[in-house]
Amino acid sequence: MPKPRGRRHARNNDPYAGIRRNTRIRVPKIRVVGPDGHQYGIMDTREALSIAQEAGLDLVEVAGQAKPPVCRIMDFGKYVYEQQKKTKDNKGSSSKTKEVKFRPRVETHDYETKLRRAEEFLDKGNKVKLSLFFRGREMAYKELGFETINRAIKDLETMGHLDNQPKLVGRNINAMISPLPANKRKPKYYVRKDQSEESETPDDADFEDEEEGEEDES
Repeated sequence: MPKPRGRRHARNNDPYAGIRRNTRIRVPKIRVVGPDGHQYGIMDTREALSIAQEAGLDLVEVAGQAKPPVCRIMDFGKYVYEQQKKTKDNKGSSSKTKEVKFRPRVETHDYETKLRRAEEFLDKGNKVKLSLFFRGREMAYKELGFETINRAIKDLETMGHLDNQPKLVGRNINAMISPLPANKRKPKYYVRKDQSEESETPDDADFEDEEEGEEDES
């Protein structure tokens, strides 16, 4: 008969579970730091725990490799909350690269729609790749293509700064723009939601995430 399998313990994915605190700190003496950064010095662990409990706080090991270990009196629950919030904010603020496509001959309304979308991407902290694709005989109008891209770069100066000069690669002219600091962004075409409840939603066909790649327009 097969041997019965033992009960498997679920992995604890809590990154803070391994931090020693309160009665889990077993060494007899520790170096103690108060909640305000005050150095208590080396003292008995029981005495330090008593001080923390009287203050309604936790005794938390912050440098276990030190001799003696360093522990801090703090609100451990509040510490964990703040660290998790910081991690979440960092993930939320990670930028992406968005792409806005142009044609050599672009009408004013279409051009402004694309600029509005580029400003929206930059205002949300994303980088923007400006690209212009030539079809067939349009390659004869390379100067017009560069003129369109440079015009867009100029119009986006209040939202972002140019990372590299426009370059012709194959049938594409590409340029990358990074957002300015949030307090320096001044959109010309894009209206933020807190400024107007009504906003025009342009066709997303010409706006893509960079990681999705570019379709062949030939």
